[in-house]
Amino acid sequence: MTEQRRVPLGLAGHITRIFIDSPLTPLLLMVAFAAGALALYLLPREEEPQISVPMVDIYVEANGLKAVDAVELVTKPLEDIVKSIKEVEHTYSQTRDDRVIVTARFYVGTSEDDAILRVHERIRANFDKLPLGIPEPLIVKRGINDVPVLTLTLSPRPDLPPEVLERWDDNALYNLAEELLNELVKTDDIGLTFIAGGRPDRIRIEPDPEAMSLYGVTLEQLVEKIRNANRQFLMGRLRERGRSLEILGGQTMIGQPDMGLLLITTRDGRPVYVKDVATIVVGAKETLDRVWTLLPDGTGDLRRLPAVTVALAKREGANAVVVTAELLERLDTLYGRLLPDDVRVEVTRNYGKTASDKANTLLSHLLGATVTIVLIIALFIGWREGVVVLVIIPATILLTFFASWLMGYTINRVSLFALIFSIGILVDDAIVVIENIARHWKIEPEGNRMAVAIRAVAEVGNPTIVATLTIIAALLPMMFVSGLMGPYMAPIPANASFAMLFSFFVAVIIAPWLRMHLGESRRLHAAAEGEEGIDWMGRLYMRIARPVLRTRFRALLFLLLVGTAMLAVLVLFYTRDVKVKLLPFDNKSEIQVVVDLPEGSTLEATERTLFALADAIADLPELTSVQAYAGTAAPFNFNGLVRHYYVRKSPELGDLQVNLVPREERARESHEIALEIRERLKAVPVPEGT
Repeated sequence: MTEQRRVPLGLAGHITRIFIDSPLTPLLLMVAFAAGALALYLLPREEEPQISVPMVDIYVEANGLKAVDAVELVTKPLEDIVKSIKEVEHTYSQTRDDRVIVTARFYVGTSEDDAILRVHERIRANFDKLPLGIPEPLIVKRGINDVPVLTLTLSPRPDLPPEVLERWDDNALYNLAEELLNELVKTDDIGLTFIAGGRPDRIRIEPDPEAMSLYGVTLEQLVEKIRNANRQFLMGRLRERGRSLEILGGQTMIGQPDMGLLLITTRDGRPVYVKDVATIVVGAKETLDRVWTLLPDGTGDLRRLPAVTVALAKREGANAVVVTAELLERLDTLYGRLLPDDVRVEVTRNYGKTASDKANTLLSHLLGATVTIVLIIALFIGWREGVVVLVIIPATILLTFFASWLMGYTINRVSLFALIFSIGILVDDAIVVIENIARHWKIEPEGNRMAVAIRAVAEVGNPTIVATLTIIAALLPMMFVSGLMGPYMAPIPANASFAMLFSFFVAVIIAPWLRMHLGESRRLHAAAEGEEGIDWMGRLYMRIARPVLRTRFRALLFLLLVGTAMLAVLVLFYTRDVKVKLLPFDNKSEIQVVVDLPEGSTLEATERTLFALADAIADLPELTSVQAYAGTAAPFNFNGLVRHYYVRKSPELGDLQVNLVPREERARESHEIALEIRERLKAVPVPEGT
């Protein structure tokens, strides 16, 4: 006992001596719970970590230039300009007749605002390097916050009478989608929005070559007249009779008649109007793309219905769960007022719901792991020690959430994986401390309980500190992983390291104080049998360990057997009987199929191919619907953002979005379903070169 009293307190012992009987300790515990609960409420919930990969697209209209000429005159100078911008990692370009797209991809973590400003500044400063006559480029920024979190697909109800169904074509659906979008954007924290598919209303002026030749009107004259007609500008103010009036010059077109009565020129003394040389058509835009919803009809076939998709992203830092919930609430109020009964609205993507489901699932796993640990501690050490662990684990986790909020992280499957991964480690400090306190109280049942507890903490303090720092040192290198995986995996070392750090301080501050106030266990006065202060589990361990360690030969033999077993397990990785993956496959409810037909293929050929591919999976048990996007791209996800799927606008390009029932309603995971879909699609005949 005298040796135990001379144990130096060290850092852990000194901290415990300060707080074990301090009135500040319960206040610190309450502050930890309050700060953590507040952070848990404020932390945005998202499906994946938000990775800032700024990409800036530069669109240039190079009218009159063939692709080979545009490469030399426009693309290469633009690439040289973009490459000179600070923190640009990669430069991509796509050149076609009359148009050029150059993309600057910045390093991961670069500020999106800084990226777009740098590109604007550098392009304007070097605009003289582009050929004369090239219009000013359109510069568009794309980032993680532009990925839609909610997509709504509008289509007519399949049970409508044929005459009613015909009225709901892609033009009528687009007009309805525009009105719907105007209402939905009134929700707070809405970012980028767009409509995929459909044809908006247009006024088309179709020149009549014979009439133009008869009246001597050139196409340039007609175009210039129409271009300059619908203009009105402020010329000044007029003061008359004590009033001040604005003077407007020009003319604003009111409708089709005004367009037809525009005067172009005179011929043989009579005026020539637009209506004399062209036909003015008010109607839908020409068909450049089509979107369809394909619904299982119960017989193994798919019912095809025209559709449009409304896509909505959130602002940076907004909570995807809250934003999507508010959008759906607003959508419910529009039924019967804006949305007619003839139109069905299908939620084809809801990242808010999936993020909430994943977060709730992982939080439930976290709770289950906590309860399991508490029960084990209560069973093998004592119920009072179990209560201590029951308080310590939530306190540590809530403090970690608070640190995560301060660092700008979100609640997502990677950050929660870090907590589940570390929960078995972070409870070690508390277990070691309270078990050693219980052991010392058994050894010295008549001693001063507080002094004995402080010595018990001091005895294991330094090894606990070393163990905590060792684990942190093993995790922190993950913070310095470069590329896309760096910020994606950063929540693991950050959250796990803070959890370990907090677990140490909670173990030496809260655990001894709480154990002191839970009273004295009756078992502390019971004499230990066989060994002083060693309970039945310790005696069981010694009964097993002593024969193994009795001689040097037995110890070496045991070490050899353990080493052989470890090597045998490692062989399973080489033979791939055990698959190695950084994260488990995500069980999503949407699968995308990207289709590229040979260049020059028609929109109809793309549609036929998409329909054939969709028919091949029509009898999939988990299928709810399929959206076919011909000539345009489906609303992009993060993968589509990085691969620039949103610029896929050409007749030979198409997408299929396969929607599955919610994961809780199906036995198979989406990865397994995707493998089956891939095998089915291999058997579908497609045009050569697809």
